Amino acid sequence: MARIYISLGSNVEREHHIRAGLDSLYRLFGNLTVSRVFESEAVGFIGRPFYNLVAAAETEQPLDQLAHALRELEFAHGRALDAKKFAPRTLDLDLLLYDDTVCEQPVSLPRGEILTNAFVLWPLAELAPDLRHPLDGRTYAELWAAYDKGAQQLCPIVFNWQP
Repeated sequence: MARIYISLGSNVEREHHIRAGLDSLYRLFGNLTVSRVFESEAVGFIGRPFYNLVAAAETEQPLDQLAHALRELEFAHGRALDAKKFAPRTLDLDLLLYDDTVCEQPVSLPRGEILTNAFVLWPLAELAPDLRHPLDGRTYAELWAAYDKGAQQLCPIVFNWQP
């Protein structure tokens, strides 16, 4: 059984798509542990603010099947087949960690945005403060403590979700 961490984001009908994404992940994995939801400015393009969070789950799915399942969930929730990297999103699901796997295919793990984006690192540090980054070696709490908090503005919001 692998412990996985998935980043969720939306800046199109944010509340609806984050709820729908969590519901879909719950149907796929069962029990989820979720961080708070954060509002953040778009990164890499000018656009409406995003809602972001991280969810943790357990899975027996091999990495390639999991990556495919997450991509299919994005499409099921309105992601365009030709969506650009830095563009508005109905639902963005990024696999951050699959246990302590380090690889480039079928997805890059650990996901690079963990070290560069507050909207990934802060919620991950909430869920797994004592877990160590498989390449950097520091815990996510240590990484968040060292992060330049002025680099990206992030604000926790009130958001209730129940499976």
